[in-house]
Amino acid sequence: MVDVHGTVTDGFEPVREAFARNFELRGDRGAAFALYRDGRKVADLWAGTADPEGDEPWREDTAQVVRSATKGPAAACLLLLHQRGQLDLDAPVGTYWPAFKAAGKDRVTVRDVLAHRAGVPALDVPLTPEQALDGVSGPRAVAAQAPLFPPGSTHGYHAQTYSWLLGELVLRASGRSLGRYIAEEITRPLGLDLWVGLPPGQAHRVGRIAEVTPPAAAVAANGLRARPKQSVHDAYANPDSLTRRAFAAITPGYDENDPAFRAGELAASNGIATARSLARFYAALIGDVDGYRKSDADGRMLFAPATVTGARTVESDGPDQVLVVNTRFGLGYMLHGPASPFLGPASFGHPGRGGPLAFADPDAGIGFGYITNGMQKNVTSDPRAQALVRAVRECLTATR
Repeated sequence: MVDVHGTVTDGFEPVREAFARNFELRGDRGAAFALYRDGRKVADLWAGTADPEGDEPWREDTAQVVRSATKGPAAACLLLLHQRGQLDLDAPVGTYWPAFKAAGKDRVTVRDVLAHRAGVPALDVPLTPEQALDGVSGPRAVAAQAPLFPPGSTHGYHAQTYSWLLGELVLRASGRSLGRYIAEEITRPLGLDLWVGLPPGQAHRVGRIAEVTPPAAAVAANGLRARPKQSVHDAYANPDSLTRRAFAAITPGYDENDPAFRAGELAASNGIATARSLARFYAALIGDVDGYRKSDADGRMLFAPATVTGARTVESDGPDQVLVVNTRFGLGYMLHGPASPFLGPASFGHPGRGGPLAFADPDAGIGFGYITNGMQKNVTSDPRAQALVRAVRECLTATR
């Protein structure tokens, strides 16, 4: 039995129970979960160890690499720039980044980038980890890359290239790197422990992550669904598939626990956060949050109502050329659907490969954040995160 630390408010006890069962039944080793409802924190839990080996306890302020859950705060940068009149979502990317017009990409819009329709989910020549992190090689490679499907005609998850697409657009529209923009415009005003580019002084707080396999008993006990006839795992096994090429745009083998990796700025994959900061971030997108009012006279604001509508309005829907199942995207955010179930039709957010999940649900007033150091073999629908989603849904039904 794992000791679960933290608190839940009355009516949200099932969330604590589901969190504990993730350790008992679903193979969690170290994790944290937080939930906001109507701008107020109603759950803040942590348990286990900060390293999968079990040597260091998970503490109240432990943070973790959240992989593709980074894409949510990263997308917020472009949407904030648009909201403030500094970026036109319907302008060609080449308006801000002339080199991107190469190889027939002159009509790709910023909106296409956010909706994974830019046509460059992979690179003909993958980058080394050093190149991926240097801030120059990635944008240069994406700008030169010929489209792998006609831009705008369909969508395919830009698993790694999203880093350089968003990073370069933020740099050219604001004059700041994406990591700096997040720090100055999002995390500092909200008081978040969330970084894309980890400061050296915070390194001691970050746990180690590892790929883990849930015990066979967990698979049987939880009735985990069989893979569909065609799955991302099968596609990834084919070295020539677009799936494999998209995830391998950075040559495999880089160490996500390496300080150099964590200090870099990859908008697609190397964000580091606490669960409560992810939940608070999403809560602040949809309303006032304790200590932070979107209507403050000094003009501080995350998403205006029109920006929330854009984030959650379907831009891409159907067969994903990379993930090979049907996916749904708004402006930079995954939307609720079979491939990535959130709370309900209004939800928008982003999972991370292997476990992390963070999203908002405007209808229910929810900000949700789950992080883990035990990365399991899934891409968009982790059974541990889904158990917490079900528990939240149960609580909301009971408290209506």
